[in-house]
Amino acid sequence: MITINKNEAIPLSKQIYMSFVDKIRSGLLPSGSKLPTVRQLAKDIEVSLVTIMKAYKQLEEDGFIELSKGKGTYVKMQLQPETSKTGQDFDWQLSIPDYLHRSQYARFQDSDASYHFSSSMIDPALFPNQYMDQLIEQVFKQNPRILSQYGGIQGDLALREKMTQNLLKSKIETTAENLLITSGSQQGIDLVARTFVGPGDVVIMEAPTYPGAIDVFRSRGATILTVPIDEDGMRVDMLHALCEKHNPKLIYTTPTFHNPTGTIMPLQRRKVLLDIAESHHCLIMEDDPFSDIYFDRKPPLPIKSLDKSGHVIYLKGLSKTIAPGCRIGLLAASGSIFKRLYAAKANMDLGSPLLTQKVIVPLVDSAKTEQHLKRLRAALKSRRDVVLAVLKEQAPRGVTCFIPKGGLNVWIQLPAWIDSNVLLYEANKRHVSFLTGSACFAIENEHSTLRLSYSYANEKLLQDGVMILCEIMQAMQPSSTSSPTF
Repeated sequence: MITINKNEAIPLSKQIYMSFVDKIRSGLLPSGSKLPTVRQLAKDIEVSLVTIMKAYKQLEEDGFIELSKGKGTYVKMQLQPETSKTGQDFDWQLSIPDYLHRSQYARFQDSDASYHFSSSMIDPALFPNQYMDQLIEQVFKQNPRILSQYGGIQGDLALREKMTQNLLKSKIETTAENLLITSGSQQGIDLVARTFVGPGDVVIMEAPTYPGAIDVFRSRGATILTVPIDEDGMRVDMLHALCEKHNPKLIYTTPTFHNPTGTIMPLQRRKVLLDIAESHHCLIMEDDPFSDIYFDRKPPLPIKSLDKSGHVIYLKGLSKTIAPGCRIGLLAASGSIFKRLYAAKANMDLGSPLLTQKVIVPLVDSAKTEQHLKRLRAALKSRRDVVLAVLKEQAPRGVTCFIPKGGLNVWIQLPAWIDSNVLLYEANKRHVSFLTGSACFAIENEHSTLRLSYSYANEKLLQDGVMILCEIMQAMQPSSTSSPTF
């Protein structure tokens, strides 16, 4: 299913091109898949032959498809790890249409690499595991029938009350009645998209941004427009001009330790962003998974703390800091926006699991958790420093990065002679994984960046794995390029 919107600002040929790129990079169109003829696709989606020919030409030039004379057009062999063969022929399944536009993040989230740098997960050894074991035992003692009970649609009241108090530390004034407990921030993103975003609605995102959010908005048929970031996050001057022209319904942002770049949006820029949303009557979805993981000083207050008129939907994930296995997230909104999100949550799952919510309650704002967070920040800062040190000593000329002051990721810019997709293919051979920059862009065909997460591997694995990565990059250098370092 290739979907287009003839009222979009993006040219039709570009929309068709991106639809195929998204499906190919997500593995939804495997290598060797046969594409429709130009004439058939033009008829199916009701556009001109010239438009299809232009899209196919660009796909061929960029190495996504190849033309076989007399046979047709096929997805070119992609640089991806070999998948196991079952011996069964499932090719007939490709005749069943689907409505998946994009799912790039799924390719990187689960990895059995020895040097796992592809997903922003924290090393299980960095959590107070014995203490959490005790909490689970205590929950069962207090409520032996807990597994026989459903959780409420809105979430456990005790947890919502605790989180209401917790949010006050960030100057977010709300009530337990205006909070929803979600199965991680990802469900919160999906919930907002399901409720407020439909085909053709304009969503503005940072470029680059969190791939899981792009996947969700693409699945809703949104028109995604992007604003580049600088060292202070989203360029609000460019955002203003875009809003004037396109009237967005939603702005998605991660202003604190931005994923993937690690930048921090200053307070003044946050105020301007909120002013823009208010003047254009659009929503801001503020995704805040990393604000508790700071290395030097606390980051600025959330945009939600400035919101007096209900323009900001605030998402707070607890998986990164307290208990990943519980998959607990928080959504704060107000007015009819909250009521509609509540109704959508009921349609989605009838309520999150009760057991995991009860386990989290005593961890919120406890002295034990404060001690854990201090140790976690120190450990992650040390791991970040290991990555930066190896890059400085071993990376070839032209490799640069932004130094994050918190969060879990380093954003690396590669020289023009390194394609991050080719680099990943070679790195996988040596059991190293990372997230290619191309997954983090909704529109741009970017191939010279990558995100390296330093949070899952220990310092020895980080040192060895990044050294392997640098060795591969050194080997990819053109012979005329000298090799002074980072």
